[in-house]
Amino acid sequence: MVCGGFTCSKNALCSLNVVYMEGLLNSAWGMLENKTKTDLESQLDCCGLLNVTSHRAQFEQDLQNCPALCKKNTSCYTCGDMMLHHASEALKILGGVGLFFSFTEILGVWLAVRYRNQKDPRANPSAFL
Repeated sequence: MVCGGFTCSKNALCSLNVVYMEGLLNSAWGMLENKTKTDLESQLDCCGLLNVTSHRAQFEQDLQNCPALCKKNTSCYTCGDMMLHHASEALKILGGVGLFFSFTEILGVWLAVRYRNQKDPRANPSAFL
């Protein structure tokens, strides 16, 4: 039970690596409708998901349909990079919270072991515990 929080925080920081998150984003992006993609691109001010060779045709189509304001500039971030950045920040926070609670659980167990067999000072001194 004590290691539950530590395991949760370790998994949050380590197991969701970039390759796994990119695959998850690619599969979700493929299921979105074009209106949802354009709404997302305009809200995040980005164009396309990820500029990778395996999904190059999809990226070019998304880039042509992109309504974001950054498209007028010379460079625009991809939405995948922005989402990965936000996800990594959220996982860092989640890992820190998990580590905090795991250490408080360890402190609670230590306090319980330390003080569980103490006598009550108000009790009868000749009584056992």
